[in-house]
Amino acid sequence: MRILTLLSLSCFLLMGSISAEEKSHWGYTGAGEPNVWGTLSPKFERCSKGQNQSPINLAHFIDADLQPITFEYATQTTEFLNNGHTVQANYAAGSTITFEGKSFELKQFHFHASSEHQIKGQSFPLEAHLVHADSEGNLAVVGIVFKMGEENKTLDQLSQKMPHKAGDTHALTSINAESLLPDNKSYYRYNGSLTTPPCTEGVRWIVMQNAITASKNQIDTFAKVMHHQNNRPIQPVNARPVLH
Repeated sequence: MRILTLLSLSCFLLMGSISAEEKSHWGYTGAGEPNVWGTLSPKFERCSKGQNQSPINLAHFIDADLQPITFEYATQTTEFLNNGHTVQANYAAGSTITFEGKSFELKQFHFHASSEHQIKGQSFPLEAHLVHADSEGNLAVVGIVFKMGEENKTLDQLSQKMPHKAGDTHALTSINAESLLPDNKSYYRYNGSLTTPPCTEGVRWIVMQNAITASKNQIDTFAKVMHHQNNRPIQPVNARPVLH
């Protein structure tokens, strides 16, 4: 079943391709803050009217026989860009996960500070989203939260190519996204949405149960590049089950 339209998919995978008019309408502060996204454009109505929105507080879990995810990240990043909403590393074709019997190709990963998801009511200083799409455009996103601790080698490599200004793009060919994954790949599973306009629903969310570490300086670097927090507030869970 096609859950996401081609338009919605392109908006999420390549947020830098959104028109200048739409980019100016939504953001994280001021007149275009998250609480009003749904009123800014008819295309964004789902942001206020949707019943399966993301992010959420992951709690009140249901025990389930969740199958391990097969990660086959055989390729690397191609570029690191600042699209005005986040810093995003685009990915070369050929890296996949196998999840719930389907293959999803890794398209990009990007960062939110503070974290978008909470785990049992706890927020984290940073969250990475690894965005995958299957052949029909359906999305599976892997969320990874960071806690303060030891320096993270991958974040250090990314920091050296940090695109500090909106519109900046730097070549980046040395990062394999597998290095962002925790050793223990147990995860939470729920159905949600894009966390940016147009807030399209039908996204398979996979949030790693175990945080990885980053130093205070590294977290500050990612938090400051947007000049403000770029996390959407927690959304109602409604009737959705959260599996673990």
